[in-house]
Amino acid sequence: MSTARAAKIEPLEIITKSGVQVFSVELATTEEEKTTGLMYRKELPEGKGMLFDFSPAEEVSMWMKNTYVSLDMIFIRPDGRILRIAENTEPLSTKIISSRGLAKGVLEVVAGTAKKFGIQPGDRVAHPLFNGR
Repeated sequence: MSTARAAKIEPLEIITKSGVQVFSVELATTEEEKTTGLMYRKELPEGKGMLFDFSPAEEVSMWMKNTYVSLDMIFIRPDGRILRIAENTEPLSTKIISSRGLAKGVLEVVAGTAKKFGIQPGDRVAHPLFNGR
């Protein structure tokens, strides 16, 4: 059982209608990091998360296999705008959760975060991964 942490932790901001929310995110860039994601973790503190890099943008499919914490999955377009949010995902489920469009990144945060901060599709994510290309 691997509980490897992604190598890099960086700040990420989401600009919503009600203000800016700042998160501290682990970056998942390698195939191993993206495959493992947040599996086997028993908790994910508020304000923390994992950002998956799917450069170049693609139709992304995620799942909750071996993931014990319910998450909000925020699918992000190459221009940094939020494409879709899958809220309150079901722990340990193998059901596929699709981006339903081209996504360059996926931000996973603890379930309830999107609702709590009013994060919605169309909101902008500020992080070097999304440079408008």
